[in-house]
Amino acid sequence: MALVAAAVALSGCSTVGLGGGGAVSSGSAAATGPAAPETIIAAMDGGLIGGSIGSGLSDSARRIALQAEYRALEYSPAGKAVDWQGSGGAPKGSVAAAQPYRVGSQDCRQYTQTVTVGGQNRAARGTACRNSDGSWTPLT
Repeated sequence: MALVAAAVALSGCSTVGLGGGGAVSSGSAAATGPAAPETIIAAMDGGLIGGSIGSGLSDSARRIALQAEYRALEYSPAGKAVDWQGSGGAPKGSVAAAQPYRVGSQDCRQYTQTVTVGGQNRAARGTACRNSDGSWTPLT
């Protein structure tokens, strides 16, 4: 009985609904967690991939990378990368989020998006906080 009580007590320790990592690709639904609805992706205001590291990417590749940002923020354990890949195998990248923390009533996470295009790596770091509707707002 004590073992069950301890397991229940420990299960409430996570800050954000975090599951495993996963991969996101143009033709795959194998990533952990459901795809973010369009309204949640729009609320992310381009995320990190909307900045200079995403310059030169197709709209499709940016969308795949933004889905990976959402999945890393919403579901991934700290440090576990969510990999993504554009159509045809390039470009590709990964997103890793740090341990969640609270700011007021919001869960926030720092995260890094890495993009590889033509053998060159580009990286950007940022912080996003989770809103009550499930969207993540990047802090600028």
